[in-house]
Amino acid sequence: MGRGGDEAVQPLFVTKQLKGRVAYRCFASTIFVGICLILVYRLKHIPSSEEHAHGRWAWIGLFMAELWFGFYWIITQSARWNVVYRLPFKNRLLQRYGDKLPAVDVFVCTADPTLEPPTLVVNTVLSAMAYNYPTERLSVYLSDDGGSELTFYAVLEASRFAKRWIPFCKKFKVEPRSPQAYFLNHNDSDQDITFAHEWLAIKKLYEDMKNRIESAAEMGSIPKEVRHQHKGFSEWDSKITKKDHQSIVQILIDGRDTKSLDSDGNRLPTLVYMAREKKPQVHHNFKAGSMNALIRVSSEMSNGDIILNLDCDMYPNDPDAVMDALCFFLDEEKGKRVCYVQYPQYYNNLHQSNIYSCSSMVVTKIELAGVDGFGGALYCGTGCFHRRESLCGRKYSEDFKAEWNSKTWENAENTVQELEEASKVLASCSYEKGTLWGKEMGLMYGCSVEDIITGLTIQCKGWEPVHYNPNKRGFLGVAATTLDQALIQYKRWAEGMFQIFISKYCPFFYGHGKIKLGAQMGYCVYLLWAPNSLPMLYYTIIPPLFFLHGVALFPEVSSPWFLPFAYVFTAKYTYNMLEALWCGDSFKAWWNLERSWLIRSSTSFLFAFIDNLSKLLGLSETTFNITDKVVDEGVLNRYQQEIMEFGNASLMVYIISTLALLNLFSFLGGMMRVIIFSKEFRNGFSGLIPHIILCGLTVMLNLPVYHALFIRSDKGRIPSSVMFTSIVLASLACLLPFHYCS
Repeated sequence: MGRGGDEAVQPLFVTKQLKGRVAYRCFASTIFVGICLILVYRLKHIPSSEEHAHGRWAWIGLFMAELWFGFYWIITQSARWNVVYRLPFKNRLLQRYGDKLPAVDVFVCTADPTLEPPTLVVNTVLSAMAYNYPTERLSVYLSDDGGSELTFYAVLEASRFAKRWIPFCKKFKVEPRSPQAYFLNHNDSDQDITFAHEWLAIKKLYEDMKNRIESAAEMGSIPKEVRHQHKGFSEWDSKITKKDHQSIVQILIDGRDTKSLDSDGNRLPTLVYMAREKKPQVHHNFKAGSMNALIRVSSEMSNGDIILNLDCDMYPNDPDAVMDALCFFLDEEKGKRVCYVQYPQYYNNLHQSNIYSCSSMVVTKIELAGVDGFGGALYCGTGCFHRRESLCGRKYSEDFKAEWNSKTWENAENTVQELEEASKVLASCSYEKGTLWGKEMGLMYGCSVEDIITGLTIQCKGWEPVHYNPNKRGFLGVAATTLDQALIQYKRWAEGMFQIFISKYCPFFYGHGKIKLGAQMGYCVYLLWAPNSLPMLYYTIIPPLFFLHGVALFPEVSSPWFLPFAYVFTAKYTYNMLEALWCGDSFKAWWNLERSWLIRSSTSFLFAFIDNLSKLLGLSETTFNITDKVVDEGVLNRYQQEIMEFGNASLMVYIISTLALLNLFSFLGGMMRVIIFSKEFRNGFSGLIPHIILCGLTVMLNLPVYHALFIRSDKGRIPSSVMFTSIVLASLACLLPFHYCS
């Protein structure tokens, strides 16, 4: 393969450890000592049951909450104990492998043309087709779980536009290669005449294509003259519905065909549309079922050794990302153990303040890299390059030897029609019956976070994953633009991850002896989001109410026992802030993250915990909610102004506003008591200072909630019905009789 000299023995990637590990471990040790002292204080100073029966139970509740916080803090240290970074060398890859690079299949998944507009889908498809990679070794597959002819029409239009778009991108080294993102952020000014001319021509072609797709979507049907342009439209008739249709497989661009050329005469990558069979009485296993169907269908055609899977709203941003990822798979010494390379999720519509905290730089730069330090990089569902063998269930063994596919196609001699018909069988409902698909092969079934559990099972088969966070972001997606969207997304994640923890796949049991303890703990940083809601909710309600009634649940400032509370609180949050700033977040983004954590704990994570209990009792089943990618103009304007969007009267909004008001009433009432009746307080004023700090910070975090309750008049404000109900509920909670306060 062109190997020779010293270059052949040089690695294709290196792993570097983050500096300052010893200093951090010493710091973390002091936090641990402080936590232990807090727990000792709680145990030694439990109020007697005779004098303060109610206060005793509140005290014990705080002890349990702080015990959990201490345990969870220990779990999170696995994500900071051994942070590593990866550095690939794609120049060495090209010199060493040249034209012997493996075939790559790109899977793009969509599920609903209403929530995920076809124009969004085709932009992801086009950017994947425009990778800087040999086109004869690149194939793009779209799985349309909505079975929509509108999506098929959009991809058909994209296949034609690609003939001009791909050569334009490669000729002028255009980035990003999503047309929508490119034309939104670039223009033809300050360029030479040749480029300006082609830029205008390409932009007009894109706008024309976009208008045709959107016009068809508005009409809800495909024009008759268009339906006659491709045989694929014959698959759709009046009987087809989203949940009831036959398998549909259409090869829109045949990469084997020497006549499938772009406008510059170069070969085009393969493009395939697939809608797997759906029947109302057959469970389709959501995205996991879609991915497994794609694995089988692609194996009948290009059968790429490497599989990149993408959500339809996560377009490739770096045209060289494939080459970077291959460095990890093709490295002679360590590459054979690599099962997948996970890129972090970034978004192109985030503001610096990141009001919903949809993406955290600390998570991508520290936590995920820290879990990777123990060989446990998480599979996050999109932006991930897989080794096909590991994804299909193969166990790793020391005698395993990677053999990259040297053939262009698996069944190169078959016609397009023969391949399509054979693939339809692989995408049928009945194909998986009696097989290991979803159990030992492909993505795992039975969990709403199929990606996390699949990554865990692959690692437990001996493979090693890689978390790669390059300077140039490999993929960019669309972040939630409303609070409701963000909370629903986190509720689904938290629900699925806690479902893993309480199942046989709990990392501490399933991964015992198979993956490192640090990796097991690293998984649990996220798997325990849901139960984390209970102590957070307790701390949000009980200390403020006790402050309102002048009862101290913390040591006096003059007591030595106050020091561990003050140190742990100050040190932890100061470190969190500095860590966020070091990773590139702004102070405002860190503050918004603290608010988001508070809100998620009382809504998304709480509901996720309750839903898991319901499933254990057989009262509900696993569901999958698709995040709406369609944004109202008014919502978008408020999002761009960094104004939080509440807007509806959901149960989550009721909880958010009620808890915010409870803390506001408690803080105001408690401060009035401090000012007017401070001498009557048990333990004196100094015992209430921790309450003032906690309640005051909670009120500050909830300032946008109060603004939406009482000041705003736009459609994104909290509805009046929610405001009045929350005022009543918060007032009733504050007026509850506390007999032990007398």
